[in-house]
Amino acid sequence: MAAAGTRRGGRPQSAPPRRGASVVPERFMRPRLILYVIAAILVGFGLLMVYSASSVTALADMGDAAYYLKRQLGFAAVGLVLALLLARSDYHLWSRRLLRPIWFATILILLLVFTPFAGQDALGANRWINIGGFGLQPSEFAKITIVLTAANLAEGYFEEGSLTWREFVKLLVVGVGVPLALIIVQPDKGSTMVLGITIVVMGYLAGLPKRYLVGFLVAGLLAFFALSLKDDYSRQRFLTMLNPWADPYGTGYQLIQGFYAFASGGLLGVGIGFSKQKYSYLPMAHNDFIFAVIGEECGLVGALGLLAGFALFLWAGLEIARHAPDLAGRLIAAGCSSLVIVQLLLNVAGVLGIFPLSGKPIPFVSYGGSSIIASLMLVGLIASVSRHSRLPETTHDSARRSWRVSEAAGAPAAYDAPSLVGEPRRRSERATADRRSSRPRGFSVVAGGARPRGSAPGGPRVRSATGEGPRRRIDLGPGAAERLRNGGSGPRTR
Repeated sequence: MAAAGTRRGGRPQSAPPRRGASVVPERFMRPRLILYVIAAILVGFGLLMVYSASSVTALADMGDAAYYLKRQLGFAAVGLVLALLLARSDYHLWSRRLLRPIWFATILILLLVFTPFAGQDALGANRWINIGGFGLQPSEFAKITIVLTAANLAEGYFEEGSLTWREFVKLLVVGVGVPLALIIVQPDKGSTMVLGITIVVMGYLAGLPKRYLVGFLVAGLLAFFALSLKDDYSRQRFLTMLNPWADPYGTGYQLIQGFYAFASGGLLGVGIGFSKQKYSYLPMAHNDFIFAVIGEECGLVGALGLLAGFALFLWAGLEIARHAPDLAGRLIAAGCSSLVIVQLLLNVAGVLGIFPLSGKPIPFVSYGGSSIIASLMLVGLIASVSRHSRLPETTHDSARRSWRVSEAAGAPAAYDAPSLVGEPRRRSERATADRRSSRPRGFSVVAGGARPRGSAPGGPRVRSATGEGPRRRIDLGPGAAERLRNGGSGPRTR
């Protein structure tokens, strides 16, 4: 008796396939794995750079060089738990059934920033809610709600047809416009710009007429310039971008120190941990200007490598969006990916001096609890779209479902999976089983001499294996040696 798990003869037997196990197609799995790997690399690299850029300041102010690193690790752990929760759940749960309570909760926390206990920053902006030593920035989480709301409304109008154009516009103004207006009045022009560009991208992918998208962009740019020029602080940011050397020790100081960092880094950088600008020369080195520290310590190669990592992140997100099962999934994956990339470009352009500084951190990399938690939640939503993507139904799928699967008779105990054609048997067992059964199971070989099925009664007959019966026998003649002795006479028939 052969042991279970091995074939007769001692050869190992492959494990039977698990019932109900599904195989994920490559088109779904490859971008999903790339998304996971790139997000993990960006978070790990960000932790390294946060520690490098903040160690001097943390040691001087907090007495612990790893103070900001430890806090960032805690924020990343919270974000990872939320990302796993979102990835394992169906994204329709958040974009349909729970969207309304999520939207009202977002409006509530956006209104809380204007209450007295919320607190203001040094410039008088209302952007934070202080909770037990943690500064929660509601606008970071409101971005997710706005993406979910826009995706839900677009699906209702463009795909399901459950909304008329007037209803679609009205709900869009309320569902997207109200939280966006609350972010503008904080004021948080950086988040407003990121959301505005993301909404345009989602509208383009949904099929919104281009004239509306162009009109929205023009109106957004005009509103942005109007808000930026209405007060001295915002107006000074434009002037600093144009000529930071006009006030090198005042408004242009931070931007100029960032230029020094890039100049010191050169092609390959001075090495991780060897930045000079982080010694209290560059303000906010571990937050808004961490890209300058990356340019100094990792050089041009490291800065371009970071941008290449985000480009790969965008590719994975758009690939997941391309294979999403419905319009809501496509817009959620594309919208979340666009949010990350637009915020990255806004930060990089500000640090390089080609756009006014916005104060937005680099996702996954810059220090900030709200930023890294919200960024990982975006990854979780994209992964949820990928995990719930399915191949389109074809005629072959319905044919496969009609197949009848039966258990193989006489299969070894180690085989637990059903079989369509039976299990292999040794030759000696096949003959015995065929004699016992009047109707062979599975495939069988019919002995020679039988007339082929469908042939005419007077048609050609084949050679009989036994020579019995009225069949005409074909004699192939004597052996080769005898034919040579007889002069090569050919075969005889009788």
